[in-house]
Amino acid sequence: MASSKFLLEISATLALVLLLASSVSAEDVVILTDDNFEKEVGQDRAALIEFYAPWCGHCKKLAPDYEKLAASFKKAKSVLIGKVDCDAHKSICSKYDVSGYPTLKWFPRGSLEPKKYEGARTAEALTEFMNSEGGTNVKIAAVSSSVLVLSLDNFNKVVLDETKDVLVEFYAPWCGHCKHLAPTYEKVAIAFKLEDNVIIANVDADKYRDLAERYGVSGYPTLKFFPKNNKAGEDYGGGRDLDDFVTFINEKCGTSRDAKGRLTSKAGLVASLENLVKEFVSVGSDEKKAVLPHLEQEVEKLKGTNARYGKIYLKVAKNCVEKGGDYPKKEIQRIDRMLEKSISEVKSDEFNLKKNILSTFA
Repeated sequence: MASSKFLLEISATLALVLLLASSVSAEDVVILTDDNFEKEVGQDRAALIEFYAPWCGHCKKLAPDYEKLAASFKKAKSVLIGKVDCDAHKSICSKYDVSGYPTLKWFPRGSLEPKKYEGARTAEALTEFMNSEGGTNVKIAAVSSSVLVLSLDNFNKVVLDETKDVLVEFYAPWCGHCKHLAPTYEKVAIAFKLEDNVIIANVDADKYRDLAERYGVSGYPTLKFFPKNNKAGEDYGGGRDLDDFVTFINEKCGTSRDAKGRLTSKAGLVASLENLVKEFVSVGSDEKKAVLPHLEQEVEKLKGTNARYGKIYLKVAKNCVEKGGDYPKKEIQRIDRMLEKSISEVKSDEFNLKKNILSTFA
């Protein structure tokens, strides 16, 4: 589960799914219900079915490997990878004597008489089983990810870069809690992939034990945050749900993203310009011209990202003077029409930033 950083429009089309982008998608697993189970299973292709419960920890642990398996076999027409929610479809699970979760069963082609899978629950072991039982010759799908993989070669260059805020997961491949965290951690990386100065990374601490020892890592997963101003690192002690991570990063890094990676309504707003904008909006057209130089002076004082946002403020103010007080409202309507179209994530960010700033003038 690794990540590159925010490759602008080139990396824009990552689907926000349970685990991995591009080649691995939760949608590759066929969802089976009372209505479609016998239409899909026992027909002209064999099937591996996971019987699971949404609250089951072992099921969540299996999910990354099961989705990786499904991605690998999605082009194999002779087999199906499916799953049944036993909380929602108790009759199916009862029919096949499911008493624990997850239970994996193999249904040969044309048969509704399965045999229970008793092997290891890794994508590799499941692939070997499927190839043997189904007569296929499938290889594990390559996995694309938004989490940056760290090693001895790049750890210092990435983590100690004082222009970046870096969250690092120290994990071990055999660690169950790490596997459980993996889908959520991938979603965190996807949510912030367009933030150039925020890195979501991980390192195999079992393989690179010197790195783990350097930072006092004794259990897995251990999460450490390396902000721009503290490259000694600080322990991450927050919750491990997606929203917990998103809140933490927004607070620490000054970003404004939601769990799906969209900019929030606060993105782009500059607090130091708030009062001047209120004054600008409250006065008539002639007085607006008098306020404009003061706004220009404040914008000139801004640094970093705020300086970029300040230029948008200034452009909006000038357009209000030139085009009239209803300019912000009309421009917001135009942007809303653009956002309804199929546009890149980068372009969507640009529109939403401008829309947020326009809203302060409207």
